[in-house]
Amino acid sequence: MTSSQDTTEFVVRSIAEEALANEKYFGELDSVVGDGDFGYSLARGFEVVLSGWDGVDRSDPGIFLSKIAIIITSTIGGTSGPLWGTAFLRAGTQLTGLNEITPANSIAALRAAIEGIKHRGKSDVGDKTLLDALVPAVDALENAFQAGDDAKTALGKMATSARQAADATSLLQARRGRASYTGERSIGSPDAGAIAIAVLAEHLARTWPT
Repeated sequence: MTSSQDTTEFVVRSIAEEALANEKYFGELDSVVGDGDFGYSLARGFEVVLSGWDGVDRSDPGIFLSKIAIIITSTIGGTSGPLWGTAFLRAGTQLTGLNEITPANSIAALRAAIEGIKHRGKSDVGDKTLLDALVPAVDALENAFQAGDDAKTALGKMATSARQAADATSLLQARRGRASYTGERSIGSPDAGAIAIAVLAEHLARTWPT
């Protein structure tokens, strides 16, 4: 990849394509204690992203992400639309005006996305949501960058952390979303959103150019 815009587009397209590829899997995970629409909702939103791909404003990486956020918010149903849309919007706002994105910029954008999700979802780590995988994953990515790792190595560490944390949500009781209505019955199965973060991180680590 030759530019930060190319990198940003690679990340978004990878997320979108993987969301479509795992529609059934994510839905099955969500149906255990949720309403089962997570995989479908996510796939339909990112399907629209891909169908309108060439028409998205590419003035800079931040504007691109902000435009993607608008599509996501308006097309992903349920609670996922506002959460994922907010994440992309906060990240985009953080990067607007930057033509070259450093590792520090990337971390700042991810931290902004996390804070947006927390605020919009009124949730935090420990509530059995995607945050339980996303936060430790970003921590691992930041630590890897600070240790001097290249992007592919750092993403590998991020993916490993995301997977471990996502699997560990099986031990938690859901405190947000439809799953929270099931009380202790939500213990024993992982959170679909957290697993999605792990799957997406693993895909990025696996396909990132060397």
